[in-house]
Amino acid sequence: MAGDTWVVSTASKGAERLSRISNEIIEVIINNPIDVVVIEGYSFASRNSQAHSIGELGGAVRMKIWERGVPYVDIPPTCRAKFATGRGNASKNEVVSSISARTGIVWSGSGSDDRCDAWILEQMALAKLGLSAYEWPSINMSALDKVDWSSLENACSI
Repeated sequence: MAGDTWVVSTASKGAERLSRISNEIIEVIINNPIDVVVIEGYSFASRNSQAHSIGELGGAVRMKIWERGVPYVDIPPTCRAKFATGRGNASKNEVVSSISARTGIVWSGSGSDDRCDAWILEQMALAKLGLSAYEWPSINMSALDKVDWSSLENACSI
């Protein structure tokens, strides 16, 4: 599973959408040896009409993960952006460009920014554990200080 990213999508709406997406995520957890999930926290600065549906989906996913007994770490979006770029207020395009420049990984196609975000979250956890294959500048690493890593620490006994 390490490094794998994908986009979960459905044409369903409402509660059916929440169920389909959260169930697909749980299938991945059930079928793979996952000790801890790293998930992007809520963006409280969002001002669009999607904020409520994003919050509902986040709640449904977190509940399903919790029901499976899998610990998870919430990483604020500003910490993800700072880890990727050195700036917490970097745009999605800046985040993708920065990661591509640093790693040589090209993110393209539908959902590429979301897949890049997922990869960054994984790299943050790996960097916290001292296992990232990449060198991250100290300004980027300082983003780790703003995250509650207790679930990761408990799962990995660091």
